[in-house]
Amino acid sequence: MVSKVFTSSLYGIDGIKVEVEVDISHGLPSFNVVGLPEPSVKESRERVRASIKNAGFDFPNDRITVNLAPADVRKEGSSFDLPVAIGMLAAMGIIKQGLLQDHLITGELSLDGRIKGVRGILPMALLAQKEGFTHIIVPSDNGFEASVVKGIEVRGASHLLDIVHYFRGESELASFAPREQPETYEEKEEGVDFSDIKGQAQAKRALEIAAAGGHNVLMVGPPGSGKTMLARRMPTILPPLTYGEAIETTKIHSIAGLLSAEKFLVTEKPFRVPHHTISDAGLIGGGSFPKPGEISLAHNGVLFLDEFPEFKRNILDSLRQPLEAGSVIISRVSHAVTFPARFMLIAAMNPCPCGYYGDTRRACICSGAQIHRYRMRISGPLLDRIDIQIGVPSVTIRDLSLDTEEESSAAIRQRVMAARTIQLERFKGKSSTANGQMTARNVKRFCPIDGSAKDLLEQAVERFGLSARAYHRVLKLARTIADIEGEKDIEESHVAEAIQYRVLDKRLAV
Repeated sequence: MVSKVFTSSLYGIDGIKVEVEVDISHGLPSFNVVGLPEPSVKESRERVRASIKNAGFDFPNDRITVNLAPADVRKEGSSFDLPVAIGMLAAMGIIKQGLLQDHLITGELSLDGRIKGVRGILPMALLAQKEGFTHIIVPSDNGFEASVVKGIEVRGASHLLDIVHYFRGESELASFAPREQPETYEEKEEGVDFSDIKGQAQAKRALEIAAAGGHNVLMVGPPGSGKTMLARRMPTILPPLTYGEAIETTKIHSIAGLLSAEKFLVTEKPFRVPHHTISDAGLIGGGSFPKPGEISLAHNGVLFLDEFPEFKRNILDSLRQPLEAGSVIISRVSHAVTFPARFMLIAAMNPCPCGYYGDTRRACICSGAQIHRYRMRISGPLLDRIDIQIGVPSVTIRDLSLDTEEESSAAIRQRVMAARTIQLERFKGKSSTANGQMTARNVKRFCPIDGSAKDLLEQAVERFGLSARAYHRVLKLARTIADIEGEKDIEESHVAEAIQYRVLDKRLAV
């Protein structure tokens, strides 16, 4: 007898419908899984065999063939255990085949029949909704995550017997009702605020502009100047996640296995801080069956790279394509996977190996050649893709001891949100949502300059040797500055301020 159960496999951040076909026929006892399964899927044979026996059923001593269709898509992970076991029970006549057609089933089995949680439940639930299934059966640990999706009934199971009793009409499975979701999610109070930072008015201004236009930032300053403090407070002035952004971000975190029963939906801007010893696959994503890296986990949020020059140069250069495209393509021999990676890059570095070049209080002990080699660890093409390069000087004791009240994150965020509203209206119907994402064609359309502003920018290009990409970056930045000030046209003062945020272009010679 042949039975059919529907489940899902993961491809990138999306789910793919998989039909699990189970055939039990007379012949020499065997248990074969076909349909391009990975080793983790092949191992499900032993988990399924043990769980069925320990649930109190006789395992058939016949020829068993399990086909995972479509056969040209690689299957990976332990989420096929439960659908294979249910297919087995249906082929044995314990569960009626007709009851399975409207259900998508996924989960990992323990040897005693308990059902364990799996990663990637949200993409699977979204697939079930898209394919028209009325029910999805998931491990109880994943129930809340699946309930984010509307228009489908989510059932949670803790043991294989629970599902058997459910299909026999003997008991009900736990139901997870969909929850009403707001249009946007406010950030929770984390105890960090821009008001904590004394001084650094220029750096705060630069980060406000970056948040308003979605621009990348590089902060250069001596140790202890507050670069990390500034970066960690960046999410507090960014616009909150929309519902659509939250779903997209949660899909990535679900595939990476970073969700829990308590935190089943990402409602805050991601803030990722990888160490400088990270590998290529860890930052960009990869593996024989590609998984998202840190740049994808930072999607719709902030990626903070501290000690920027300490990262391997080839790893830093691998950021160039994602920074331009907002996604990363990981290619393998048989397939290619695309992960979204539209993040705001915030990097921090010292001005020299000892950290005190240009500091007014401590002398630098580095030679000119050492400083040049240190800065050359960051390639010119990568610097071109960073809109704001800002110096962060040491804070004096006098500034630290002042009892003046600094501006709060809430006040800064209001101006950021006002500028973002202007940009959303500007880019309505386009792929860009912020000035930092503008294409060259959009720059030409939305960033016209003439007169003294044009002369000033031409002089800067000649003096500092700016590339065409850096030229466009300055225009994007000037457009954001004008938006913050509520100006329709880009003025000379806006261009002048944007040029100031290219400190490394001005200091190519030590």
